[in-house]
Amino acid sequence: MTDSESPTAPLARPRRATLADVARLAGVSKGTASRALNGRGEMSGETRERVVAAAAELSFTPSAAAKNLAHGRTGTVGILTNDLEGRFVIPILMGAEDALGAGRISVILTDARGDGVREQQQLRTLLERQIDGLIVVGGPRTDPRPSLGSSLPVPVVYAYAPSQDPSDLSLVVDNAQAGHIAAEHLWELGRRRIGFIGGDPTFSASREREAGAAASLAEHGGVLLGAGLRVGDWTERWGRVATARLLEQHPDLDAVIAASDQLARAALDVFRDTGRTVPGDVAVVGHDNWSAVVTNTRPELTSVDGRLETLGRTAAGRIFDALAGRDPGQGVELGPVELVIRGSTVPAH
Repeated sequence: MTDSESPTAPLARPRRATLADVARLAGVSKGTASRALNGRGEMSGETRERVVAAAAELSFTPSAAAKNLAHGRTGTVGILTNDLEGRFVIPILMGAEDALGAGRISVILTDARGDGVREQQQLRTLLERQIDGLIVVGGPRTDPRPSLGSSLPVPVVYAYAPSQDPSDLSLVVDNAQAGHIAAEHLWELGRRRIGFIGGDPTFSASREREAGAAASLAEHGGVLLGAGLRVGDWTERWGRVATARLLEQHPDLDAVIAASDQLARAALDVFRDTGRTVPGDVAVVGHDNWSAVVTNTRPELTSVDGRLETLGRTAAGRIFDALAGRDPGQGVELGPVELVIRGSTVPAH
């Protein structure tokens, strides 16, 4: 038995067909073969069909890099953020990367760490890498941020924190709707003495969630309780102080909406310490649906989810639209929010 006949001899890998092979079989130049397969250039229908048939016979599949180069692209999208470690930013990045990866697009991720000079440097670096598009992910604040300008050579989508320029496309969480559905849920449960605990008032998210909750109750003839308790910060210490004051002002309180899950967790602590059952005596709703908090409270916390991964996937989809020649849109677009009901408002059965 020769070496080539040995059962242990490695099998030779079949060589992948190249564009040159297709051109040779079809009897045309490589340039003609490329134009035929990409649907570009003037040629007879018979020539184009011959090239396509040759490609099929050879099982020729152009690489992603070759396709991108044929369209003048690099197959990369930049993601520029200012809060890479932030718990709000990470799910957006995951959603965007999932969508881009499914489209065989590579991602270059940069973190400006809240430094405007660093952001401009990183923007220049991304453009030098000839990215095809850019997603700017804000955080931790949802307040409008300065635009990168309208002269960039690639499509840009802002996510989470909107651009101050209305001609830019910005995808953001609908925080007013988040507050609205939280209050609506409590009203439907028969709660009528509903208070609100706000976070840092300089954050638009806290103000918008409060406004949404107040508007919902006003539609039913109700009033959001807690005047003077909506100025604080995002710490659980403030949440405990605010809840205690709320109970002093309104001892018959039967529900609380907190501007964040951490504030809501603090409220649960105070109700437990004062002998009030949740949700029997008082129902509690938080915001952000932060898994580290909502599933570790007792009872588990009802919360409004901003669907940040969906926001990231949508941002990537708008980049695809722009690259395909479709209008990605402009202005501020509000993303969907979702109430996740748990034991802090509806008793588990």
